[in-house]
Amino acid sequence: MFEQALQDDLSLLALPLYLAAVLLEAWYAHRHHLNRYRLGDTLASLSMLVASGIVELLPRLLALTAFVYLHEISPLRDVVGRQWWAWLLLFFLDDFTYYWFHRANHEVRLLWAGHVNHHSSQYMNFATALRQGVGERLHKFLFWMWLPLLGFDPAMIITVISVSLFYQFWIHTRAVGRLHPWIEAVFNTPSHHRVHHASNVRYLDRNHGGVLIVWDRLFGTFAEERDDDPVVYGLTTNIDSDNPWTVLSHEYRTIWRDLQQARSWDERLRTLFLAPGWSARGPDKRAAVLREQAGMH
Repeated sequence: MFEQALQDDLSLLALPLYLAAVLLEAWYAHRHHLNRYRLGDTLASLSMLVASGIVELLPRLLALTAFVYLHEISPLRDVVGRQWWAWLLLFFLDDFTYYWFHRANHEVRLLWAGHVNHHSSQYMNFATALRQGVGERLHKFLFWMWLPLLGFDPAMIITVISVSLFYQFWIHTRAVGRLHPWIEAVFNTPSHHRVHHASNVRYLDRNHGGVLIVWDRLFGTFAEERDDDPVVYGLTTNIDSDNPWTVLSHEYRTIWRDLQQARSWDERLRTLFLAPGWSARGPDKRAAVLREQAGMH
């Protein structure tokens, strides 16, 4: 089962398609004089792809080992199997899990430090889709540990995770406008994901869904792309650097500085676990606070 779980990871198989899509989109943008790519930014994104793959190796192996063990002790493993309804149910449970994993990466500063490099590009394109969060690879699979306990085998889980990531690649683009209202109501789309990558106060920490947008609608984190508030990509304070080490580590270094300046353990814990933007000695710039101050709900 362990070898099968590794084989069922579709990510490596899709990599040539990803790179071909980047080249095609970059060629189209250049031909039509669209400011949607910059070489240094693209190279930084590709460096994060390589770094995330390296960092994920050990956590993935440990997670697969844990998945196999948890599946073996699950009383439901012989009930679930690989029946069609099990795949359908796993799709929804995986997407639900991804929503909370992704949302936690935005609402807990320590986790944000491992995800922020995915948002540090000021461009929205297919290369940005490959600018994967590096540090988040250390804790990612912990969110999925409950699924093998429900009886889903590791190969199924890895396959569904891979399908979700494959879907999420294409929504990192400005080339696709809004789709049919029914599609926009149910699925995560390029329009919804442009909002997610925005630095506008209205859009901060919104639209965390993977394949489906219904979780954001259910749990109050949905925001629609608005023509009267065009998306501004990047961070609220951009790093303005293509240096791979800066892209990868800048938030960790800022957290370390803030921890050194903290005057109590309460401040240290708040620094680590409250949402990005909280400060013990400055204005509260958390997304929810900024929206409330601006009269946005």
